[in-house]
Amino acid sequence: MCTAAGIIGTGAYLPEGVLTNEELSRRLAVTPEWIFQQTGIAVRRIAPAGLLSSGMAVEAGRQALEQAGTAPEEIGLIIMASSTPDAGGPATAALIQQALHIPQAMCFDLSAGCSGFVYALATACHLVSSGFCAKALVIGADKFSRVVDPDDTATAILFGDGAGAVVVGQVPDGCGLLASDMGCDGSRFEAVWLPGPEGSRPVPAGSTVKPGPFVHMDGYQVFRFSMRVIGESVGRVLDRTGLTMADVDLLIPHQANRRIVEAAARRLNLPMEKVILDMEDCGNTSAASIPIALHHAVERGRIPPGSLFLLAGFGAGLSWGSCLLRWYDPATSC
Repeated sequence: MCTAAGIIGTGAYLPEGVLTNEELSRRLAVTPEWIFQQTGIAVRRIAPAGLLSSGMAVEAGRQALEQAGTAPEEIGLIIMASSTPDAGGPATAALIQQALHIPQAMCFDLSAGCSGFVYALATACHLVSSGFCAKALVIGADKFSRVVDPDDTATAILFGDGAGAVVVGQVPDGCGLLASDMGCDGSRFEAVWLPGPEGSRPVPAGSTVKPGPFVHMDGYQVFRFSMRVIGESVGRVLDRTGLTMADVDLLIPHQANRRIVEAAARRLNLPMEKVILDMEDCGNTSAASIPIALHHAVERGRIPPGSLFLLAGFGAGLSWGSCLLRWYDPATSC
């Protein structure tokens, strides 16, 4: 028997270390003002050497469990969305399970770049809806500071470290996840390359990407792709529910940079007061950016009970994902 599933708790963790535009400007021979104009980012959070993706994920997960009023033994599924797992194996989700004292759960990692959290959230909601488990812990966490070339202007000005988490549980009909849309265009896989867990990067025959330990990104190709795919994906989600953009109260997109978010809002005919911008003080945190922005929006009262909101991600693959949800508050119902 299927039931509705949605988010019942959120959490986030950002490291205390920071990398400012002023520091970057001295290294990259650009001005702090230019960096902010290009990205909308003033500060990136940087995790210390001993803090890996799992450590940040645990802190965000613990907060989400507390906010949801959920005990560890109630969790039957853990999905960790990340492009920077602690190791090639076991799954980082298993390390999170151990640290949070969750006795038994299905644990796996999911890699879909900056779309990863949306992929993981939709998967968890469908598994909870199907009755596979009563509650799931979904986390997006990335430590991009360990894979960014400090001398590459295209990536060094963007990426930071962080983690965001949600607890997914059963909610009343009409609440939670209403529709989703996900996909990938593998013909564009070279637009964003990340090194493997050991720092190496295999390069297929005929590739134009040079091997090396750092992330590679074709910013122009990603920008063009994101502009098209966000509108198409959101359109398909709305079509499946019979709703329109006029019905949407809030859009929480991947916090790639301010220019992409503003351009996407214009193409969707959505006023910026209905769009969450959360990258200024933390940077682009990849798979963590949407759940961190969601948690901050909840903390700031931006998502009242019954609100209809969209999550939209895009990234390596090139991948995309959109979810339409109605916010559930057990104190007031949906």
